[in-house]
Amino acid sequence: MQRHPIPKIVPKAENCSLTILKNGSNHGSMAAKKSKIKLQIVQSWQLYVILLVPFLWLIIFRYVPMYGLQLAFKNFRSSRGIWGSPWVGLAHFKRFFTSPSSWMVIRNTVTLSLYSIAASFPFAIILALCLNELRNEKTKKFIQTVTYAPYFISTVVMVSIIFQILDPRIGIINRIIMLFGGKSINFMAMPQYFSHIYVWSGVWQSNGYNAIIYLAALSAVNPELHEAAIVDGCSKFQRIWYIDLPQIKPTIIIMLILNMGYVMSIGFEKVYLMQNPLNIEASEVMSTYIYRVGLINFDYSYSTAISFINSIINLVLLITVNTIAKKLGEEGLW
Repeated sequence: MQRHPIPKIVPKAENCSLTILKNGSNHGSMAAKKSKIKLQIVQSWQLYVILLVPFLWLIIFRYVPMYGLQLAFKNFRSSRGIWGSPWVGLAHFKRFFTSPSSWMVIRNTVTLSLYSIAASFPFAIILALCLNELRNEKTKKFIQTVTYAPYFISTVVMVSIIFQILDPRIGIINRIIMLFGGKSINFMAMPQYFSHIYVWSGVWQSNGYNAIIYLAALSAVNPELHEAAIVDGCSKFQRIWYIDLPQIKPTIIIMLILNMGYVMSIGFEKVYLMQNPLNIEASEVMSTYIYRVGLINFDYSYSTAISFINSIINLVLLITVNTIAKKLGEEGLW
């Protein structure tokens, strides 16, 4: 049986030249893009210098400290340093979850955070909607100034004001109670009042500031929608319900997701300043517990483990709420 040689397929000259041209054009376009980027950087170097400052801050104060997370898995000895300290695995995490005070601390933290979100979130939206409907500019500016001003009061001064108002002898609240024949109440010594005092004083202090972002979102609402609604005979409440709220709904969802990401990161300063031995069963939160364990008792490894648990819970909550929002058809953070 005679075998025939397999013919070799030789590419046409046109195809070869076309391939060479394509490769050459790709390299040329890449070089053009690189030169264009370099030119943009040179022309706008001031903006990149400004961008460098927050970028360096992020690296130095957010990423570099992650080096210390290994303390959560070690039994830290200052004489040996971080690298020389012995590994203990998950011993500190087990110690926290088996501690009788751990669940009390988690419960107080979650309760205060969710209570704060539930109280402050709708009030900020309502304030923004009301200010947006005001047509008298002087009245609008006066109300904005009055509601924004408490935000600029320092935490120490704010807590001092709370103590003065609720003082059992000279406080205005107890004066009113005694005026009607009641007995003075030491509010700061009673655990059942702590969460209400903390949350509603926070609402008063930050409500005006939190409303700014919703006012900014409302300013982007097309006025023609309101004009058409007025022609159709819609009331102010109907226009707010069917025009304003749907238009700022994405902003509300994003702010809610961001707030849920900080559930376990409740502020340390205000809680610590309001705390005393009589109300500690309701006021001990994760941040104050970490401070006591780490900086007062010098148990750095244990406090690092608690802080790591705190961050993980925040991350899980953020991802969960964002996923739920996306599945419901709303816009998320990513």
